[in-house]
Amino acid sequence: MNTVKLASISSVAAHAGVSIATVSRVLNGTKAVADETRARVEASVSQLGYRANALARSLMRGETRLLLVLVPDFANPYFAEIVKGVESVTRTRGYGLVVADASESLSRESPALDPLYNRLADGVISLARFADLKPLLKDIPDLPWVACSEYVEDIDVPSVSIDHRQAAIDAVQYLINRGHRRIALLSANEDYLWAKQRHEGYEFALKRAGIPVDPQLVRVARGTDFVDGMDAVGTLLAMESAPTAVFAVSDTLAIGAIKAFRRVGRRVPEDIAVIGFDDIPVARVFEPELTTIGQPVRELGAAAAELLLKRLSGAPTDSRRLQHALIVRASA
Repeated sequence: MNTVKLASISSVAAHAGVSIATVSRVLNGTKAVADETRARVEASVSQLGYRANALARSLMRGETRLLLVLVPDFANPYFAEIVKGVESVTRTRGYGLVVADASESLSRESPALDPLYNRLADGVISLARFADLKPLLKDIPDLPWVACSEYVEDIDVPSVSIDHRQAAIDAVQYLINRGHRRIALLSANEDYLWAKQRHEGYEFALKRAGIPVDPQLVRVARGTDFVDGMDAVGTLLAMESAPTAVFAVSDTLAIGAIKAFRRVGRRVPEDIAVIGFDDIPVARVFEPELTTIGQPVRELGAAAAELLLKRLSGAPTDSRRLQHALIVRASA
């Protein structure tokens, strides 16, 4: 089998008749080089097929051209779509991504943060909860962070998100307009600000309509996977006054809830309406198709990447709020 041997910087120097230092100056643009010399070096690079070590060159400039993305749940397609949005921007700007697990609380001991403490990433896009962010910012005060999916108050971290509270109000108001009064909330761990804000929107919509908030109708799932939704709603239908509708704070939880209702013979939406949140791809092909709050998920990731690259360039940055939409399908 034939193998390809890549040219070295020393072979480029010998071919062009210059020193290795001169080749390095031409490749890195660190010092002025005569036009004729530059032309000879560039011709030798082209003829020999030399490829510079991009990581080594970046380290010489004090950067790695790598960005860390903290993801709390690799199984959740919502986060996967955001990462695709991030990558759509970074790949055109010469940056690579390191995607790390942030399913547990972040601390100095978290393996996910090794690239930061070892200075192997130029900046961070975090999809994780920010309840424990302040100590990390004190540890690494000069590292640029951007929050994606969460709006972070009282911290000097720009964020990209939708208005989660208003989106939840829109979802619950839709159910109220359809005649529902016993509306359950299927929530997630409220260390996530988005879950807390969606809970606030749920309660606001009920109170505005003169509907008492019943704590028995609020269920908090252990996670955000499909099975967590199935587990969390198990006792809802056994209530003396069962809900006629469920607002779930994620599509994965909503789909899990629908599966649990089907197992006990309850039809959606005829017996109980279900509305989700996020508009992940499976929401459009699941039966019944899921009524949900649509987030511009890939756009969230792309906007977060743009914000972080602006911070890395030293440009001023402001948090951004993108628009959500109520998408009516068959489940509610």
